[in-house]
Amino acid sequence: MPQTRTLHPLKVLVLGGYGNFGTRIVKALANDPGIQMVIGGRKQARAKALAREAGAHAEAMVVDATDAHLATKLKAANIGLVIHTAGPFQAQGYAVAEACADAGAHYIDLADGRRFVCDFPAAMQARFIAAQRCAVSGASTVPALSSAVVDHLTQGWQAIHSIDVCIAPAQTAPRGVATLEAVLSYCGVPVDIWREGRWQQALGWTNPAQVVFPRMKPRRAALCDIPDLELFPAHYQVTETVMFRAALEVPLSQTAFAGLAALRHWGLLPRPQALAPWLLRGAPLFDRWGSALGGMSVEVTGLDAMGQPAQARWDIAADNDHGPEIPCIAAILLARRLARGDGPAPGAHTATGLLALDEFAPEFARWGMVTDIA
Repeated sequence: MPQTRTLHPLKVLVLGGYGNFGTRIVKALANDPGIQMVIGGRKQARAKALAREAGAHAEAMVVDATDAHLATKLKAANIGLVIHTAGPFQAQGYAVAEACADAGAHYIDLADGRRFVCDFPAAMQARFIAAQRCAVSGASTVPALSSAVVDHLTQGWQAIHSIDVCIAPAQTAPRGVATLEAVLSYCGVPVDIWREGRWQQALGWTNPAQVVFPRMKPRRAALCDIPDLELFPAHYQVTETVMFRAALEVPLSQTAFAGLAALRHWGLLPRPQALAPWLLRGAPLFDRWGSALGGMSVEVTGLDAMGQPAQARWDIAADNDHGPEIPCIAAILLARRLARGDGPAPGAHTATGLLALDEFAPEFARWGMVTDIA
């Protein structure tokens, strides 16, 4: 449902605005004439420095996601939209979203935590309906981009039998500690997956499989726990399997994560995410064996419009360490929509199916990313 077009620029606060993903979103939106950019975080100096770099229309705001008075501060600052990038989301509640609803602001996050995203609509729907604002969780690579790809590949199909997604980051791409903590949080933990037409369990960062890419060398990929594993079986009525894997570029790194998963499973490493700062510092030691090229693949099987067996695949390759731009694009697109007054309907949503793949194309082109469909 289109929303009433505003006469003034939408005041957008990026929470975690000087972080790995927040900085990218700020720079993408700062020069949009329909947006007044606010960079939020606990460190005023860093927020102000980015505001100066982003342009004259950007400003800094000292704000803490855990502040009990966050709603009051958002309302006093006349914030119209909060983009929440301050992960990891696996251990968070919905306090920021609640504050947005109470302040009469829209909300978007980049969450990839399974429970956080999957439980979001039921938990937040009443608040945002009452506020007549929209809230979107998972406006990132998953499930926003992944669902856009599936929708594109299976348009007109009668049935979907399987969906297989793999993310393959570049070794030298910039990383954030929050992202690494999120990945480590499900190492060795039982993960519910829809496989062979029923729910089964497998351990995170196990179930390795070789994945071949059109523009990258083959990589070994392992199971990750993300919202798609739970959202897609019902949303697409998948009859057989939904799988999501990540493939690190350096084989030794992939083996190390598998080892951490084993230690967690055996009870020898209760909280592998605590190692995130140390692993982040050590990661550049492996850069000599990696590259600046990363990517993603989505493969689907099913029955086409004529009821015939069908298979389709989409790949993207991002060179020059531009891969981390991909998780930011969905939030950027949705923010621009809201600034134009045509955002999602009031209420709480996951990002599944909210964007079309064609909407991503200009951003892919901007960063020199190449896509293939087979």
